[in-house]
Amino acid sequence: MPSEKSTSGILATQGIFMPQELMQEVQHKQKNLYIGIPKETSFQENRIALVPESVAVLVNNGHQVVVETNAGKNANFTDTDYSEAGARIVYSQREVFEADLILKVAPPSSSELELVRDKQTLISILQITMQSKEYIQALSRKKITAMAYEFLRDETDLMPIIQAMSEIVGRTSILIASEYLSNSTGGKGELLGGITGIPPSEVVILGAGTVGEYAARTALGLGAQVKVFDNNIYKLRRLVRNLGTSIYTSTITPSNLLKALKSCDVAVGAIHSRTSRAPVVVTEEMVSEMRYGSVVIDVSIDHGGCFETSEVTNHTSPVFRKYGVIHYCVPNIASRVAKTASNALSNIFTPMLLNIGEHGGLEEVITRDVSLRSGIYLFRGTVTNKFVSDVAKMPYRDLNLIIASIF
Repeated sequence: MPSEKSTSGILATQGIFMPQELMQEVQHKQKNLYIGIPKETSFQENRIALVPESVAVLVNNGHQVVVETNAGKNANFTDTDYSEAGARIVYSQREVFEADLILKVAPPSSSELELVRDKQTLISILQITMQSKEYIQALSRKKITAMAYEFLRDETDLMPIIQAMSEIVGRTSILIASEYLSNSTGGKGELLGGITGIPPSEVVILGAGTVGEYAARTALGLGAQVKVFDNNIYKLRRLVRNLGTSIYTSTITPSNLLKALKSCDVAVGAIHSRTSRAPVVVTEEMVSEMRYGSVVIDVSIDHGGCFETSEVTNHTSPVFRKYGVIHYCVPNIASRVAKTASNALSNIFTPMLLNIGEHGGLEEVITRDVSLRSGIYLFRGTVTNKFVSDVAKMPYRDLNLIIASIF
């Protein structure tokens, strides 16, 4: 009969005393994604969510990408670019919507909703304040799992897509203003920023968020004098710190704001509200006292506008005059530089999609990735975002509880 010592040695050799976690085989849950990219049908939406270089990375990692013909045309990407990157080019929306994961920029139109398949995954902008209750109900009936660009947060709790688009819009707004100050567009013929011996242009920026910061950076780079208004002192301090230079900042008081508007050449409105219409901080009377030929860029127009005189315009007919002030009120400024914006989107989505594929699909990833979970507003047809629930008047369930009960 073997001794107790030798018996223990035999058991150890057989691995019986080894922790069970170490003995289990590591399971690789990698899933090859089937991604569909339809051509955008929304008015003047020129962006595309994945550029050819990103498609090539995904295809080389075993994923399948199908792109509707001319989907990248408005961002200056051809079908050949996508085909050479490994995508399959198709010639109908119906073929694209056969994919398991649909990646768009604008939310699906009513005709596209009919093509959405049951239990599909949808990643796009939502624009919930512009959607009807019926829209969300249609997605819910099809048991869709959907993620919205504007809800998505990263590991640092920032909104990466909103941040990227805001940087683009902030810089572009100043370049647009420069155009409309020139003679070639009927402006008063001034160079934004000025030169030696000529007083600098004055730029007033409403809002000290990302748009305001990058508008200020661009205006300062061109030599303009910048004044920033915001009622959030923390944002004003952060903006000054990030710029690395001392500029005029103020809370939004009617007297100070009117004084600045009377002498400015450009006013940029970049005030937003997360849950409702943007507040109107510049009244019609204030606009009437601005200089003739000055330029208003109302970036907040997609949330109603922060200038009382603002009216929605588009890229074809972008401006109108009121009290001699040029108003630029195009909601989708990022589409004006579609190639840059598309590259910015791709930089965010490529690692995200690789991560989703590596861990077995979106539903598997959100069980462990809290930041990715933040973007989900529908999970298998159930509304999981309180704001969407309130707007659509539909029942709400906490996604954390759903995941805990399923996985």
